[in-house]
Amino acid sequence: MILAGDIGGTKTNLAVFAAGGRLDAPLAEERFVSHEHPGLLPLVERFLATHRLRVEHACVGVAGPVRDGRCTATNLPWVVDADELARALGIPQAWVINDLEATAYGLAVLGPADFVTLARGDPTAQGNACLIAAGTGLGEAGLYWDGQDHRPFACEGGHASFAPTSDLEIELLQALRRRWEHVSWERVCSGPGLVAVYAFLRDSGRGVEEPWVAEALRTGDPAAAIAEAARGDRSPLCARALDFFVGLYGAEAGNLALKTMATGGVYVGGGIAPRIVERLRDGGFMRAFLAKGRMRPLLEAMPVRVILNDRAALLGAARCAALRAR
Repeated sequence: MILAGDIGGTKTNLAVFAAGGRLDAPLAEERFVSHEHPGLLPLVERFLATHRLRVEHACVGVAGPVRDGRCTATNLPWVVDADELARALGIPQAWVINDLEATAYGLAVLGPADFVTLARGDPTAQGNACLIAAGTGLGEAGLYWDGQDHRPFACEGGHASFAPTSDLEIELLQALRRRWEHVSWERVCSGPGLVAVYAFLRDSGRGVEEPWVAEALRTGDPAAAIAEAARGDRSPLCARALDFFVGLYGAEAGNLALKTMATGGVYVGGGIAPRIVERLRDGGFMRAFLAKGRMRPLLEAMPVRVILNDRAALLGAARCAALRAR
């Protein structure tokens, strides 16, 4: 029996799978609002008690850097420790991995219906792959191709320095530097990043904020409100902000693809991409992705796909535990 977890700044998903069983058929599964709970262990204990289950293995993916089985979540006031989790469960060993590493493990169990293709690339594409995912933060991971299998590895590339490539992006950087000493890609490619891009355009006089949009931003999830108002260009300012955001997202995806030599494919995950997939398909994402000068032909050969299945990290954590428990 395997306990799997996907822990993010917004939500935490937990599930129990039968080892050797089908990963699309968990014995129990629940979703929790992360900020409503003080930490992972109380959630795990409550979850297992509710469903009257005991497990022999556990693996959780956490949004943050993991060192020696311990992670201080980046956008959540939790510390997740593999040894503490193992003791709480009464099992010999548990694993804590980065959430994008977990998603990378999950790619192998997804099917064609779980993806939308942005670029077909070379039909014989093979080699390393990479994964980028904007949500509450910006996660990145690689998959090293060893000649037979892809081996996921985590990184913290989302916290690398934002590199503007146009006058408008330079102005955005200058505006964000007044708020933060270090402006990372996560500051512009994430839910809060979309809000920051919108505020920059509004405050620099590049659009007028409609009263109904201001109310939606004040009373709900601001990033979701901007994306919704951009549908059908109901709000020109929101539409411009979303298009700007999509271009930034594509540019950083291209950066990651080059850094990992992702000739085997580029995957776009996270909570935002499935909600704006039509905007991603409009062309702005791929134009920015390919705008790398002499490296354009290399990038044109890379397949680029959006992950639609929001359980990829959860399934990947279960697969990781199954592989390591052998």
